Formats: sequence, structure tokens, C-alpha cells
Amino acid sequence: MMMKPFRNSLLAALAGGVMAMSPIAGAAAEPLKVGFVYVSPIGEAGWTWQQDIGRRQMEKALDGKVVTQFVEDVPEGADAERVIRDLAQQGNKLIFTTSFGYMNPTIKVARQFPDVKFVHSTGYKTADNVATTNSRFYEARYLAGIIAGKMTKSNIIGYVGAFPIPEVLQGINGFTRGMRSVNPDAEVRVIWANTWFDPGKERDAALALISQGADIVTHHTDSTATVQAAQDQGKYAVAYHSDMKKFGPDAQLAAVTHHWGDYFTEQARAVLDGTWKTSSTWGGLKSGMASLDAIGDMVPADVRALVKEKEAEIIAGTLAPFAGPIVDNEGKTQLESGILDDNGLNKMNYYVQGVASKYPAQ
Repeated sequence: MMMKPFRNSLLAALAGGVMAMSPIAGAAAEPLKVGFVYVSPIGEAGWTWQQDIGRRQMEKALDGKVVTQFVEDVPEGADAERVIRDLAQQGNKLIFTTSFGYMNPTIKVARQFPDVKFVHSTGYKTADNVATTNSRFYEARYLAGIIAGKMTKSNIIGYVGAFPIPEVLQGINGFTRGMRSVNPDAEVRVIWANTWFDPGKERDAALALISQGADIVTHHTDSTATVQAAQDQGKYAVAYHSDMKKFGPDAQLAAVTHHWGDYFTEQARAVLDGTWKTSSTWGGLKSGMASLDAIGDMVPADVRALVKEKEAEIIAGTLAPFAGPIVDNEGKTQLESGILDDNGLNKMNYYVQGVASKYPAQ
């Protein structure tokens, strides 16, 4: 991600070792110390908000057995490495690093602290003491695309992207394939914000897409800015990461959400039990790690029913958002038949048919 200026609170935390604490009182034995590194402010919605809900759910489930601390708004890169190392030095034996750009810093610090367990979100590098986790957001994105395809009048849907990495492309392409499954005339236009969290840039991108004729916008960025822009402009929006209805009560068609509490609890319990092993977990609709929630009242009953039907098919394994043939928006066949496997998903570097934008040069 793009580097951000160091926050005073972060500098203070690193200098003095003082971070936000959530102690659980009354533990009979020494509780497990668990640290979290967040890429954006917790706020009231979004990626980090959902991560923090998971942290609190874990605390409740393991009442008295864990004590947690977190640092929010941590830039990726060298800053993240210092924060992760500081958490390890403070005695945290399980550390969750919750953004793609924390991958290499996590691996580096993990080598220095072999007795500490690390879990990195959305990355692909593991080690004996480093696990990875992600959510199959694209499954819920496909469902959201069905709603957008049915609800658009202009047949232009705008998409605010963070960075052109496979995780984000899976969302764009899954959404587009869902949309085109019900409305082959609709198209998706993408503007890259080149940041995970910058409400000003996110809003500017959303407004630019609306000015291009988009009557529905969505985003793979962390703030509520896209939903708020849609609310202000009298357009519809599909929220991402968490339910953002309070920020766009007339705009939000639905919210593609992710849920981490059960997974965090499982990982902490394994450390407590001495059974923790490195792993790569990628859960979707079936496991409850991804979901389509908070469908707005403006979505007709028949569309809701169709979404429920397709959700059941994805869970049953009879519908795959990336089943062949997959043709990119330049006419090249990426997959002739079968279902795109996880290796293909993690190497995705193209737009599918239906995306009207040009894929950025890498």
C-alpha cells in the first residue's frame, strides 16, 4: 500500500510501548497475549472495523484466557515491521497482521521470534510459525453483481479499487460475472484510488464514476466514502467489508461483508492448547467468512429470491463464480473449461469481459 505519514499516536506507541489494551480480568492462569496490527483507523465501518469486531468476539469467546492489544492506522512497509516486532517484544505470543502489504514484514519478524505464532491476512507466504487467512469475497461479490445487474438503469456500474492485486481483481471480476449473468448489456468501470484508506481519494473516484453515468457504485477500499458519495448524489451503492447503511440509508443496496471472529478464536485456542500449526485458510459463503448482508428494501422480492437461490448453489458447489469459459476484456481466453483453481485466482491479473476499463500496466 501507499505509505502514510507516521501518526503521533503510533510514534508514541513504538517509543513507549503503550498501545490500546483490552484486558480480560479474572483469569485463573496467565492469559495468552494476542496482538493485532491494523492498516486503517478502526472507525465505525470497513475492513479494520470488521477485524476489530473479530478481535472482540475472540475475547468474549475466550473470556479470561486472552488479553489483546492493537495498533491501528499502521502504514505498510518498514513502519509495519517495527510495530510487529514491538508487539512480539512485548510478549504477544500470537500476532494477527491484517493487510496484504504486511506479508514480507510478518515473515521477516517471524524469523526473529520462532516462539511467536503469526497469522497474516490476505497474503500467500507461510512459515513454520506463520499462517495465512483470507475470505472468498468474490463469492459474495458475484451475488452483489446480480443485484447491481438487476437494479441498474444506465447499465454502468462504477468500481473504486484500491490496488490492482489478485484479491481486488477477484472482487471486480466476480462482481462483473454476477452482473453479466443477469444483464449482459451492463458494464463495470474501474478507477484505482491506489490506497486502501483515503476517504478523499475514494470519494473523488466515486464521483468521477458517477459523472461517467454510473447509477450504482461499489468499492474495494476501506472507508465509507463511496457509499456516502452515492447517498449524496442520489445513486445506489454496494458497500464493502461491513454494513454501511447508516452512511447511505437510501443508497445501500447490500453489503459484501467478512467475518473473522470464529477464525481468530480458533487460532487463539490452538495456541492455548499447544496444537497450533501453520495453515492457509480461505473461507467463503459456506464457512460464513464471507456474506452478502443488509440488502436494502429497494431491492425487489424476486431479485432477493434469485440471490438466495444463487447463494445456495455456490454453497452447494453447483455454481462457481469463476467457471469456464473465462474470457478477459481483451478477448483472450483465460480458462476454457472447468473451474479456476486457487492458484489461478491468486495470480489473477486481468479484467473479465464486461469490465470497460483498461487493465493498468504493471
